[in-house]
Amino acid sequence: MENRFRTVIDSSYINDPAHSIRWQKSIAFLNRSSFSRFTISKGLDLGDRTPFTDLLEHSFGFPLDNTTGDLDLALLEGSFGVVTAFEVLEHLYNPLHALLEVRQVLKGDGARLFVSMPLRKPSFLASPDHFHEMSRQSALSLFKRAGFSVVRSEEFRIRPLLFYLTGVKPLLRALFEKVQIYELAAQ
Repeated sequence: MENRFRTVIDSSYINDPAHSIRWQKSIAFLNRSSFSRFTISKGLDLGDRTPFTDLLEHSFGFPLDNTTGDLDLALLEGSFGVVTAFEVLEHLYNPLHALLEVRQVLKGDGARLFVSMPLRKPSFLASPDHFHEMSRQSALSLFKRAGFSVVRSEEFRIRPLLFYLTGVKPLLRALFEKVQIYELAAQ
């Protein structure tokens, strides 16, 4: 059965300029982290492997495994010093299950979970392939319930500035469309 909330990673997805901007800003956020990369031998990137996974590996300096199962149901295995979930949780029916599974495989002093997701927008701007778009407060409640504390967070826009001047709907996106990104530690 097809799941319309699962994004297909194809050339149109990869070539979307918004993803390039999001990837650059996410890498910049990672590079400002104080966690120790030198003690970690491998990490886990939730979801399908994309060109962003390669950028993450280059930034971290160690390999990342990717998940292959349904994250709403899958039991994660292994031990990882870093787990990333960039633009994943909004596609899940049960993001709490995925976060609880991540908490079980996140091991070591200073281990980190990096998460990004769109900030909730008015319904007329919401993406049709997102099951959950969360407010800041909803995301913070979810993280706390899953046993994580926020080390730091930021928000950013993912479109070139001139895009927002191309019409009414793009102008509204300038007001409402942001990505929230978090560095989390297990409590």
